[in-house]
Amino acid sequence: MNKYEMTTEKKKKAIIQAAMTLFKENGFTSVSIKEIAALAHVSQVSIYNYFGSKEALIVECADIIMSDTLQKAGEILTKNISFVEKLESALLLCTEHINLSISEYFSQKALGDPVLVDLLSKSINEKKRKIYCEYIEAGKRENMIDGTIPTETYLAFIDALNMLGSRLEFNDDISTAIKHIHHLYLYGIIGKA
Repeated sequence: MNKYEMTTEKKKKAIIQAAMTLFKENGFTSVSIKEIAALAHVSQVSIYNYFGSKEALIVECADIIMSDTLQKAGEILTKNISFVEKLESALLLCTEHINLSISEYFSQKALGDPVLVDLLSKSINEKKRKIYCEYIEAGKRENMIDGTIPTETYLAFIDALNMLGSRLEFNDDISTAIKHIHHLYLYGIIGKA
């Protein structure tokens, strides 16, 4: 890596860190490119040149939040356990672990910003699709998932469940409700574990 590339990478990291710091405390809507640039000690033009928009910085934040989850999901796939156990572990990881990571990275004030939550959810769900795709393909290889159904159909089904889960209001404990949705996902309405 030459000096120019090293400087560019250093600036990008500073921008991402500044954005993360400001988004963490203030949400998305109330943070300006000018504030991010000032905290990162770069010009506003640099942010637009490297990332294109403030929204693109949320994608970078989601990458940070999801990096540990993606690694753990890959590790689960290599474990010597049944495919159903792998899937159950991955589903738990993709809900509880991500929710914990989000609450660690963002203040309650920031999470009260609906624009931040929407952008973050979209970006995280895109990353989760990569995990789901790996599991679907593994399930097909192990003949645990119907290989005649296209992967995109499975992903559309999972997207529908994610949308349903994000819109439901639960009167009970949220983790119990999520476990029930996972059970329906894995076994259907009349299936049993």
